[in-house]
Amino acid sequence: MNPNRRNRYMPLLMAVCVAFGIVIGTFYANHFSGNRLNIINSGSNRLNNLLHIIDDQYVDNVNIDSLVDKAIPQILSDLDPHSVYISGKDVQAANDELKGSFSGVGIEFNIRQDTLHVQNVVKNAPAERAGLLAGDKVVSIDGKPFVGKIVTNEEAMRRLKGPKDTKVRIGVKRFGQKKPLEFTVTRGDIPQKSVTATYMLDDNTGYIRIKNFGETTYPELLIALAKLSQEGFKSLVIDLRDNTGGYLQSAVQMANEFLPKNKLIVYTQGRKSQRQDYVSDGHGSYKRIPLVVLINEGSASSSEIFAGAMQDNDRATVIGRRSFGKGLVQQQLGFTDGSLIRLTIARYYTPSGRCIQKPYTAGDGSNYEQDIYSRYQHGEFFSQDSIKHTGPAYHTSIGRLVYGGGGITPDIFVAEDTLGVTSYFKQAAMSGLILQFAYNYTDNNRQKLAMFKTLKELSAYLDKQNLVEQFAAYADKHGLQRRNLMIRKSHKMLSRFINSRIIYGMLDDEVWTQYLNEDDPVIAATLKVFKDNAAFPKLTQADKTKAEPKPKRK
Repeated sequence: MNPNRRNRYMPLLMAVCVAFGIVIGTFYANHFSGNRLNIINSGSNRLNNLLHIIDDQYVDNVNIDSLVDKAIPQILSDLDPHSVYISGKDVQAANDELKGSFSGVGIEFNIRQDTLHVQNVVKNAPAERAGLLAGDKVVSIDGKPFVGKIVTNEEAMRRLKGPKDTKVRIGVKRFGQKKPLEFTVTRGDIPQKSVTATYMLDDNTGYIRIKNFGETTYPELLIALAKLSQEGFKSLVIDLRDNTGGYLQSAVQMANEFLPKNKLIVYTQGRKSQRQDYVSDGHGSYKRIPLVVLINEGSASSSEIFAGAMQDNDRATVIGRRSFGKGLVQQQLGFTDGSLIRLTIARYYTPSGRCIQKPYTAGDGSNYEQDIYSRYQHGEFFSQDSIKHTGPAYHTSIGRLVYGGGGITPDIFVAEDTLGVTSYFKQAAMSGLILQFAYNYTDNNRQKLAMFKTLKELSAYLDKQNLVEQFAAYADKHGLQRRNLMIRKSHKMLSRFINSRIIYGMLDDEVWTQYLNEDDPVIAATLKVFKDNAAFPKLTQADKTKAEPKPKRK
């Protein structure tokens, strides 16, 4: 072809190609424009792409971060009940509970009638050094009023916590003072104790209550044991009731203190996590002391690791009620924005091989959360025969029968004390009226109550004040109709509840625990075990019978 002719047709050829491209492009655009997500759905980044589409094309402005904060928990909840998402603003609070300390002012408070009341001041903490007292009512923080609807637990924590050595001005209204007082408090480290009570139950029996398993639990335990050693204890109770758990390593360290060498404490295993065994090293100082472990339906996670290790190794007698049943291990994974997830990566197993995680259906959190209430409804809190084991049977080191699939079943069952429980008592407790009455009574009588420095003195004084009658009148004014017959039947329980909260407000956690233990049937059963020299479990005839294979029919 003549070069001149070819050059002449080149613009026409290019125009045809462009037109053809436009036609093809228009066809595919029209064909797939209403089905864009079908293409995206074939990829692995659908969620990310969906968020981009919403951000780019949705009819209204959308806070994508807020959308993510709502979406991630829903995704995790479809996995299991313990995989959770924690937003950046909540991470500090979530981690503080298991840390050995946090930075703040050092007060315990409750909120009544839109006012923050100082219930206790931590000893030697910044608030005490600055001059704050239990009973003070906080009316301002950093010169701004802090009363009314803005007063919430979250807002109070946000304003009072802060970096160490920073200052906060707290204005309070104090009993007997006409004008508000203002204190400048320099924030500091506030200890978070795991061991909340250490004392002698009798001349021979030491008692340690552990509320959770945090970073400092093991050293706190050693200090508690040293204190009891000075008082000559010969047997020991470790109370893990309502201990919701915490760090696995803390439970392992604690178990190691009571086990001889080369005893399996717990092992973990998951789809992507190889089996990891935790074994005692024999360096514990209390390997032979008679030991009882107390649990109930509020004992979970690391509490169950410790109780399971003691039970399966036949090292201690476990007393109380069946534990919660959390046998899942979470790993904490952080995002760049400061938020994090706690993702289940494995299950943990007691030395006999049982996984004590109670059954759950993925994505059905409501039934899981209602499990404890269901146990109560079915009578499990009141009768050992009502406990339904769903998991297989296992055997301890000496052959005792134990079960997997739903918590640690105690060796000795103690029913919940319901003598004196009436519908009036239930309403009084669940409505919060008992707590409100106790708080008000403590605040209004703090100067008088401060005269009593010991549990015996304060308890004796309170018993003479006819507080149940005072409460009944208070409750009647606040919507709980008086029921004289029920009040008489529940008198002991009402008195105990009211007194315990006043004692807690005036003394401390340890004295409060001591008071509650005085007529606790679980403590009574524990002392009987020690009296009968039965702390070290023995193989019973019933265990032997259950372990024997049943004869085959011919």
